[in-house]
Amino acid sequence: MGVEAHATNERVTGRRWTVRLDPVGRGRADVRVSCSRAACAAQVLPSAADGRTAAIAHLKAHLRAGPAPRPSVHCACRAEECHTHIRPAGPRERPVPWRCGGAVVLAVITDREGRWWQVLECCSRCAAAHPTAKVVATAPAAEAPARGDGFRADAPAPAPPGGPAATTPTFSAISPHFSHSATAAATGTAVPQQASGSRSSAPRSARPTRKRPPRGRIAQRLVPHDLRPVALRDELTELGELFRAYQARTEPDLAVLADLHARKAEAFNAWAEVTADTGLRLDARRAEQAAATARLQHLHRIGQAPDGEGPAVVRLLTAPAQWNHARAVLAHVAENAPLPGAEARLLVLMVTLRTAQSGVGNLVGQDIKGLPLQDPEHLVGQLVESGWLGISGTVEELIASRPESPTRISVPSLTPDEDDPGPFTFGRKLRPKLSGWAQRVVGEKKLRKGKTGADVRLLALALATGADGEGRLGPGGEGIGLDALASWCAADPGDLPDLVDRLTAADWLAEADVTGTLLTGRLTERVLPLGCPLT
Repeated sequence: MGVEAHATNERVTGRRWTVRLDPVGRGRADVRVSCSRAACAAQVLPSAADGRTAAIAHLKAHLRAGPAPRPSVHCACRAEECHTHIRPAGPRERPVPWRCGGAVVLAVITDREGRWWQVLECCSRCAAAHPTAKVVATAPAAEAPARGDGFRADAPAPAPPGGPAATTPTFSAISPHFSHSATAAATGTAVPQQASGSRSSAPRSARPTRKRPPRGRIAQRLVPHDLRPVALRDELTELGELFRAYQARTEPDLAVLADLHARKAEAFNAWAEVTADTGLRLDARRAEQAAATARLQHLHRIGQAPDGEGPAVVRLLTAPAQWNHARAVLAHVAENAPLPGAEARLLVLMVTLRTAQSGVGNLVGQDIKGLPLQDPEHLVGQLVESGWLGISGTVEELIASRPESPTRISVPSLTPDEDDPGPFTFGRKLRPKLSGWAQRVVGEKKLRKGKTGADVRLLALALATGADGEGRLGPGGEGIGLDALASWCAADPGDLPDLVDRLTAADWLAEADVTGTLLTGRLTERVLPLGCPLT
């Protein structure tokens, strides 16, 4: 043992150095790249991706510029008694020299998270024992002594077979690639290993390495390639890819996200059953909570109620079909109004909703006098003269009529016949709901107290049918075009900022902003029940 210890001390220890990637500080995105070599200064990079690229480039520069592995050096791994790979025979016995074996190689070892890279000049057996080791260069193995023979301190190192030319090391033709996703297979020269029980350190012939299938990743966890059942492994791998694809979307879809979280919860519960991992059970529980939250947010956004609960917003019109019919009526009036101007447009809308189903209906004076019209008698007279509206009696009698004796009215263009069923497809029960909804919007208390005109109330109708479930204006909250709003309100586009200000003062709009082509903002919580969300 004394001779062996002396020989061990006389031999040169293999080289070892490390390149690390560390965060600069908590809550910061920049990272620090450092090298254990004394001459290398640390670098600070703005992101982990940039830092990983710089660390790999720095390591490759060292490998290109550094000397080749030396065939007679002491294995750097064995210099620390190789606790990871080479177990001593007893608790107090030190490892003996012949437990390392094979040619001396230059190997790169990294962690799977890509936080550090370590270069070792060690024997091929120790390099092969590291699951992440990649052999960069190989030197011919030196002749090992027979067991128990030891070394003489004054004896020269044995010459490698093949003469001086054989001492030239061989390098891999393929540059190594180091990253957190690297597999255990080496990309360079195959790692030779010494046969069990052999005393010779000559390398064995290279044999092809078996490549493991690619490992999936989900929720910062690697899916084991040997996980069984295979269907569970494939489900976890697919879910990881679906989550990454969802994160790359430009627009969120909470319904899809809820389904993904639900599948993740089920898969993690099955994974926990197989591995008895408490952490997986906790992740499954969190996924179930995330699925419930995403599903509830989706229902709130589209204005529907969760099962067994009341709706998040109690709307006057409760179903998407009703909201679409309301928009259809507004579009029909905008295209077929017989007279110009905002007041005529508003009166035509209210009369259309009274006669939409059969072309006939009842009207009383208060229905007309409650609208913001400067001269209601004159306006009704113009509609009658144009032929668009028919009344049973005179205009004066219509204005003076009371609920107990309403006036019969008709709109010929809305009267269905055998050849033309009319422009609307909703039934008799929905017509009074639509009429009541429009009456509530137009006669809303703060709009009446603010003495707003017909153009402001038409704008309120347009915004009530042009916001999403959360009240944000336009599809996806991107806003509504000014030209479309001006056309519906029968107003000049330059007058829209003033109309928007009046709606904001009436607590209808919040965060309103009129740009060159769009109106953005949201409806206030107070008027959300009057909205018809976009679906």
